[in-house]
Amino acid sequence: MRVLFIGDIVGHSGRDAACRLVDPLRNEFDADFVIANAENAAGGMGLTPAVADELFRRTSIDVMTLGNHAWTKREIYPYLQGQHRVLRPANYPPGAPGMGSGVFETSAGVIGVLVLMGRVYMETTDDPFRCADAELDALRGATNTVVVDMHAEATSEKQAMGLYLAGRVSAVLGTHTHVQTADERILPEGTAYITDVGMTGPVNSIIGMKVETVMRRFLTGLPSKFEVAEGPAQLSAVLLDIEEATGKARNILRVQRAVG
Repeated sequence: MRVLFIGDIVGHSGRDAACRLVDPLRNEFDADFVIANAENAAGGMGLTPAVADELFRRTSIDVMTLGNHAWTKREIYPYLQGQHRVLRPANYPPGAPGMGSGVFETSAGVIGVLVLMGRVYMETTDDPFRCADAELDALRGATNTVVVDMHAEATSEKQAMGLYLAGRVSAVLGTHTHVQTADERILPEGTAYITDVGMTGPVNSIIGMKVETVMRRFLTGLPSKFEVAEGPAQLSAVLLDIEEATGKARNILRVQRAVG
């Protein structure tokens, strides 16, 4: 099974890049399933039903994942209850709208997708490690192939989750920091890992935001409202090659493409 995972889609520029590049990449790599982190797709923070529907309509993305901005747009709350192709972190407390994991059919077999959120330098959530154990107990009966979106700030926490789940999931893919790392590898137990997949959004920016608005905060220490940058964009992703019978990853390939 070949799985294409698209890094955090940021704002209009990121959506445009996704709409232009996802389908050609899916065809180029002969991907069986496409996952995209879309927690910044609407105005740089959060996701709305309209934006989610647009991305589903204009691309072949199969599942979208969210992170710490899952609740920024309140109109997404009821949408998450009925749209199980959009997943928020599983380790939010009980009662949060939506689902944190799902099982999906592909042309190459069944895949599970699990979203977890870190706690280091992030808002308080339930323990992602214990949550992972519980979620995997539920998913194990359906499939051996499970891809985890580990949405976290700290490199150490992402690496810890990768090693904690090594041999139990097909991949642990970091999101949230918007800068693609060069540490992709297959852990000894057959789990693909990368600390951060990177960002799908404006190149001339600071993690997707206008340079001047972010720079102002660094130079003055005063609050500054961040605004999504515009201009040329690129797509960041990874391609996974997974053995269907065992769920073990055979390869992970970093991908970056500019909008032509």
